[in-house]
Amino acid sequence: MDYFTLPKIDLHCHLDGSVRPQTIIDLAAEQNLTLPSNDINEIKSMMVVPENCPNLDEYIKRFELPISVMQTEEAIERISFELFEDAAKENIKYLEVRFGPQLHGQKGLNFDQIIGSAVRGMKKAEAKYDIHGNYILSILKTLPKDDIYDVIDAGAAYLNSGVVAFDLAASELDGFCHEFIPYAQYAKEKGYKVTIHAGEQGSGQNVHDAIELLGAERIGHGIAIEGHKPAYQLVKEQSVALEACPTSNAQTKAVDKISNHPIKRFLKDDINVTINTDNRTVSNTSMTEEVRKVMETFDLTEEDYAKIYRISVEHAFATDAVKAALLKHI
Repeated sequence: MDYFTLPKIDLHCHLDGSVRPQTIIDLAAEQNLTLPSNDINEIKSMMVVPENCPNLDEYIKRFELPISVMQTEEAIERISFELFEDAAKENIKYLEVRFGPQLHGQKGLNFDQIIGSAVRGMKKAEAKYDIHGNYILSILKTLPKDDIYDVIDAGAAYLNSGVVAFDLAASELDGFCHEFIPYAQYAKEKGYKVTIHAGEQGSGQNVHDAIELLGAERIGHGIAIEGHKPAYQLVKEQSVALEACPTSNAQTKAVDKISNHPIKRFLKDDINVTINTDNRTVSNTSMTEEVRKVMETFDLTEEDYAKIYRISVEHAFATDAVKAALLKHI
């Protein structure tokens, strides 16, 4: 199977974790920022997670350098365009990108400017390449909550025109969903879809809470449901899709190695599971590589891949017209 030319869908990809190293160097020069080095190999080594990464918190530190240059409209737009360009060039037909607008106001940008810049970059790529996309707004669980409604309000102006969903991201603590019920409800009232990072770090109860308390229609990662029967049953009963990111899950020690990832067991038990990159640069991966790893590690068939692709289409936060076009590729 030619994994590179295979039509692919990525529903879980972070903007600040998928920046080209050369772009960091270029933007730092434009913004008169001093980098630790101007050697592209050294910059890349600072952006890519180390082989011996101990946990999710250490993994998250790799975002600091990209975020430092993502503080202007031009920078955010460029990085957005380049991510969709890179995706299109490996035959990703549909890409949902998430990012945290709260992280990009260090130089005074407001949320409308931040979100608008990302959407513009995406739309430029859509006009140039055979790819469709949408943005998911990630609220950082670890930041103050006083501007969450402002993020939701700013993003609402772009709903169904580049922005589709609300997310919670960052470190995962037990029971975090209880703190965010009013914000998720507000987002849903505005028209947002909901996907929540949960069950990445061993808490199946967080997945259960994300669905029951926050109305999650998809779960970022979610692999911890395997040890939590109520969450497993809820995911199955409500046809909630899991956004699996195999390479990232191994790097953050959510699983000890990819061959122990539950993705095949989920698939065979009719759990709606999808394959995604999470962070192309930080995880040093691509959708081509993620699909190859899953297909070869678990000895999946073309029919298995077609099933995963259809699940991705069905649970994408895309329009019916885009979904119909995506199904024609498989």
